[in-house]
Amino acid sequence: MVHNVSKENNSWLLPEGIDEFLPPQAERLERLRRSLLDLYSSWGYEYVIPPMVEYLESLLVGTGTELELETFKLIDQKSGRLLGIHADMTPQVARIDAHRLNRKGPTRLCYLDAVLHTRQDGFSRGRCPLQVGAELYGHAGIESDVEVIHLMVETLRLAGLDEIHIDLGHVGIFRALARRASLTSSQEALLFNALQRKAKPEIETLLADLCNDSDARTMLLALVDLNGGRDVLEEARRVLSAAGDEVLNAVDKLQQIADFASQRMGDLSLYFDLAELRGYRYQTGVVFAAFVPGHGQEVARGGRYDDIGSVFGRARPATGFSSDLKTLMALSDTALSRPAAIIAYPCEESEQRVALQTFIAQLREAGERVVEFLPGQQANESETGCDRKVVEINGQWQVVEI
Repeated sequence: MVHNVSKENNSWLLPEGIDEFLPPQAERLERLRRSLLDLYSSWGYEYVIPPMVEYLESLLVGTGTELELETFKLIDQKSGRLLGIHADMTPQVARIDAHRLNRKGPTRLCYLDAVLHTRQDGFSRGRCPLQVGAELYGHAGIESDVEVIHLMVETLRLAGLDEIHIDLGHVGIFRALARRASLTSSQEALLFNALQRKAKPEIETLLADLCNDSDARTMLLALVDLNGGRDVLEEARRVLSAAGDEVLNAVDKLQQIADFASQRMGDLSLYFDLAELRGYRYQTGVVFAAFVPGHGQEVARGGRYDDIGSVFGRARPATGFSSDLKTLMALSDTALSRPAAIIAYPCEESEQRVALQTFIAQLREAGERVVEFLPGQQANESETGCDRKVVEINGQWQVVEI
């Protein structure tokens, strides 16, 4: 039997992909947020809070059309210009480094705030992720890439995730081969989409139609199968030997990053995929993503994006990663141990009330959680989560077990 639901009865519903957190999940989320920001601070990363709304052209700097489709747009009633609600804070943080801070040496920044997407994607479980991430500006060496990868791994471990697997790739390999094949931007986009799906027959057909260079066709098609363990890099050097120094240097850089990361982090599970091009529209070098068992999508991702700050007047080397705090919490098995609480019942006499309030203040200053029952409140101690209560014994306020 179908029931009609009136507007009065469904006004509590949220838009699809928009969620909310109730206690104790909200408390668990907030604790994880604080712990991550403390972690980043201990590594020297400074916290920034980019604005929720900016002029659209600033939000979409260097990101291509993909992020534009993800961005909610509105008209500024003051200026008449088009605004966007941020769907990714990476371009905003790049603007802060290039224009607002304008430092000469390396700058480490971190962020954690809600972003809004027009549609759900595979990275987060909803349209309003809590994007958390860190960016390192002003250093072009592999040391900064490995530092960011290491911090990404520590982020996942702090969230309670184990058995972390890291995928490594390099967008420069595909870019160089696409240039050799003389592909137009639209043709490159077609091939890029097919590569992400690893649709080998489709890639063969596209290359046969679009590319006259047989060596370029062979090498572009080979990217589909160049994935696996460290032996993939040696195979890549053989298969892509005719590609030129740019491609071979990118393969060497992946090897160097893998060696340094393993040296720094010990037994790290690394996987290489030369057809993996996450963030291709604005990444310029190594790209990486983290996976955990039982979750088909990456739980964190990042890479190098050296050119994104140029539109703000200062293109600096840059590398970073981001994740979704809600996804991390949902995948974590770490239980929340809520602190026990104390009930304080109201009293009628004014002198008692003053003494009780003084005692409650002392308990809170000592780190206790005290819930004051209100006059006329029905006594439902189970809803409060309290295991103790304040009582008066021989003229003194004391805490006893319930």
